[in-house]
Amino acid sequence: MNHKHSKLTIGIAVLFEIILITIVASSIASRQFNNLPLLFLPIVCILLPFIITHIAITKKRVLPSSFELISLLFILLTLYFGEIMKFYAVFWWWDLFLHGMFGSYAVLIALHLIQGIIIRGKETTEQRFAIFTIIFAFSFSVALGTLWEIFEFLGDYFFKTTMVKGGLQDTITDLLIAILFAFITSIICYYRKLKNKK
Repeated sequence: MNHKHSKLTIGIAVLFEIILITIVASSIASRQFNNLPLLFLPIVCILLPFIITHIAITKKRVLPSSFELISLLFILLTLYFGEIMKFYAVFWWWDLFLHGMFGSYAVLIALHLIQGIIIRGKETTEQRFAIFTIIFAFSFSVALGTLWEIFEFLGDYFFKTTMVKGGLQDTITDLLIAILFAFITSIICYYRKLKNKK
């Protein structure tokens, strides 16, 4: 991973950690304890991209060079801007946009992770191998999208967030958007892979 890029990501993470901790301190000082669980959630989640990157490096797995930055921005857009700044209520399309973005980027993450793990055999054509890797990447994205919906449910249940607004309809709509964007991204990546092999 590019060292400068990593410094930028760390800088953004530290800045938002300071902002969130300041908001927590202010809430405690003014005895507004209702939002504390919601504030602690992004404080913890901001560390996740760095933990995942460390594990990937330790296990010698490849992640996109933009993984930490995109993951960090995603956490901030969902938990800070979406929940704390109430973007989910202000912009009707905010949740759908994030699920679509997540569905697409998860495909790219899967295609990076699969490098060096699955090697094409001599008897397997480039087209068949490309189809297999794309199906894996698409399935990986759908699985992560499902885990995200579980995370939203658990966040609402334990931390009193409002990530699941419309019950089953909200959950299914989010999954459909994530699957649609994952499918479109998979098709684009499939044709790019075949084009690059020619």
